[in-house]
Formats: sequence, structure tokens, C-alpha cells
Amino acid sequence: MSHVLTRASEPSGVWSETRLVKECLSGNEEAWSLLIEKYKALIYSIPVKYGLPADEAADVFQATCLELLARLPELREPRALPKWLMQVAHHQCYRWKQQQRQIVSRDADPDLPVPETPAVAESLVQQTQEEQMLREATASLTAQCRRLVELLFFETPARPYAEVAAELGLSVGSIGFTRQKCMQRLRRHLDELGFR
Repeated sequence: MSHVLTRASEPSGVWSETRLVKECLSGNEEAWSLLIEKYKALIYSIPVKYGLPADEAADVFQATCLELLARLPELREPRALPKWLMQVAHHQCYRWKQQQRQIVSRDADPDLPVPETPAVAESLVQQTQEEQMLREATASLTAQCRRLVELLFFETPARPYAEVAAELGLSVGSIGFTRQKCMQRLRRHLDELGFR
């Protein structure tokens, strides 16, 4: 009974990694959905950085999720999950790239040894971690702030204030003030996450 009360009292969308992992390991399907939802952009960002086509990026995503399902019980530190997912996705991408090269090179020399997977480049890890922090901080904003940030900063080219105001139901003159307040909230969330 107390387990149900605890679950109801804490919104599932804000569970920590520790709580998500624990709930996943106990067979909670909602937790699995939340875990995948939370990290899908992080996982997909790796094959995108490798320049994989969309169908191959989807294969990397699927393989990474299968690896997560199989190896989650072995995870000792739930807070390390994002970095672990990046490494798994990196290895999947590297394997894909190597398979593509081997198709060409093995035709010429079938006795070539299979190279080892290199470690994830630290710059790639840092960039991907920062992108994940930005996604998490943006997701924690109110719906209006989140949409404002998306319209002004995530679209290329950025939308004019008149279009943003019309979509959000605000006056054009209030967009600058609202943007400032939303950016302050975003910065606060980023600071809480340890964004440099």
C-alpha cells in the first residue's frame, strides 16, 4: 500500500535515474517508457554525429535499447546511465561504420583483422552530455516557456516575434520580457544540472 502511495505522490515524469532504474528492474512498464523517452534524443544524437542515414540511426537506437534491456541489472551507478548509453551507441555506430568498410575492404583482402572499437572521444562525450542537460532543462520549463525557447532558439531561422506572439497568444511587446524570464529559468535548471 505504501509503495502505491509513494508512486502516486511523486510524479513519474520527475523520477531520478536511481528511481527509474529501480522501477524498470521491478518490471514497471511505465518506468521503461519514461526511461526511453528521457534518453531517446541522447541515443539518437550519437548516430547523427556519425553521419549515419536515418534507417541506420534507427537500428543503432534499437540495438542500444536492447543492450539497455539486457544489461540494466548490471548497472552499478544509475547516475552513470547517460554516459553508458552514449558509449553503447558509440560502439554500435563504430561497428556499423566498420561493417561498411569491411564490405569494401574484405572483397580485396578477406584475411584482414577486425579492428578494436576505440574509446569514445572525450569531446564527443562532453558535447553529448551538454546537449542532454539542455534537453532536460528545457523539458523542465513550463509549456509556454518551452515552446518560446523552441521557437526562438531551436528553429532555423528563428521565428519573428510577431509569429511567436501569435502562436503563444501573447502581445508582441511582451515577448522580450517573457523570453528573459524563460531564459533565467532555463539557466537556473542548467546550473542545477551542473552545466558549465
